[in-house]
Amino acid sequence: MEDLQCSAKGCRSRAVWQLLWNNPKLHTPDRRKIWLACDEHRASLSEFLGVRGFLRETRPIDARDRLEE
Repeated sequence: MEDLQCSAKGCRSRAVWQLLWNNPKLHTPDRRKIWLACDEHRASLSEFLGVRGFLRETRPIDARDRLEE
């Protein structure tokens, strides 16, 4: 399995969270973009998206979300 990496700048940690978001000025309501987060950066990335009104959902990454080699 391939490890998914946190989206925080400079972080190389394994991602364990998906932050699903969209920018309503640019995306249709059903469109979801995904940032990945490790435990350490989950709160800061969520806050960044949240204050802008972009965050739609946060959910854990499970085996079905990881790519198999």
